[in-house]
Amino acid sequence: MTKLSVNINKVATLRNARGAGHPDVVSVALDCERFGADGITVHPRPDERHIRYQDVLDLKPRLSTEFNIEGYPSQRFIDLVCNVRPTQVTLVPDSPGQITSNSGWDTKTNLQLLTDIVATFKAHGIRTSIFIDPQPVMAEYAAQTGTDRIELYTEPYATAYTANPAKAVAPFAETAHVAINCGLEVNAGHDLSLQNLGYLIKTIPTVAEVSIGHALICDALYLGLKETIKQYKELCKN
Repeated sequence: MTKLSVNINKVATLRNARGAGHPDVVSVALDCERFGADGITVHPRPDERHIRYQDVLDLKPRLSTEFNIEGYPSQRFIDLVCNVRPTQVTLVPDSPGQITSNSGWDTKTNLQLLTDIVATFKAHGIRTSIFIDPQPVMAEYAAQTGTDRIELYTEPYATAYTANPAKAVAPFAETAHVAINCGLEVNAGHDLSLQNLGYLIKTIPTVAEVSIGHALICDALYLGLKETIKQYKELCKN
């Protein structure tokens, strides 16, 4: 069964809109675990416009499931992750002011950079994952860095899914196959939803984990958080 990691960035965005402590990020994360989530994902950005660095410190001792921290490997981010020692760190190539992730790493061009960073995190006992576009060559070079996993950037799949699901998923299935053959595990995330998740998992049953935030929180406005997580978990069965 593919694991579901709930990204709680949008919960922090709602909290920050009023400048107080509601909703409480830690409490929501614990509820997600209680309702069946296999992990919690956060993506602290330099401007802390949603998840704050302090949130990461507050979450670590309270969580009982896998903790995944995403982000661009600035020195501040590296120091945070090494201090917190989550289950997994996911490296994304975001620029400081970027609204959301919109591409994966060029693992060939950034091979040495990523190799050094992966070595740092693995020396601290942290599983590493590199965010990549659905291109087999990017998986091949990711494997050379020593990383444990890749995460497939699935926004292009989500965009093309309605018109032609089979065509939309094909490059992702090919890249996942190459990654597995290179000894990597495969995660997936970005714009996955109740509408498109099931087909992805059915087509690529080797996906170890999906990280879902925006769509899941939107669905929870109508379905409630408990029912929403239940429905996503059902789709994760492969």
